[in-house]
Amino acid sequence: MVDSAGHNLESYDNSYNFTVGASSGTDQDGVIKEQDRLLPIANVGRIMKQILPPNAKISKEAKETMQECVSEFISFVTGEASDKCHKEKRKTVNGDDICWALATLGFDNYADQLKRYLHRYRELEGERANQNKAGNNNNG
Repeated sequence: MVDSAGHNLESYDNSYNFTVGASSGTDQDGVIKEQDRLLPIANVGRIMKQILPPNAKISKEAKETMQECVSEFISFVTGEASDKCHKEKRKTVNGDDICWALATLGFDNYADQLKRYLHRYRELEGERANQNKAGNNNNG
């Protein structure tokens, strides 16, 4: 299977073998432990429950399947964004990089929604910073 950017998804290697600086979530070989690779299952279950009717139940298998899927999706998109940053000789992946990666991988609808969210988030952060400056100027 190939995505819209021409990536062969069947040969996608999800071993997560990183060689740049080991963190607490890696073993001696630089491979990320499964508990550090996956989102907490309680959080996944809580998100799934939000969309379902109050009396609906979710099996453990369904939660585990979704946990694997969303964790893989996050890694896939972040990896694409990270590759872009590496090519541009940058070390920090930002929101714009994630939007670019989503669009590049064929998730245009998500990229558009995330761009709108990011724009609004930055507006609110700017307003909050201005309010803090005004408050500090009145106290000093």
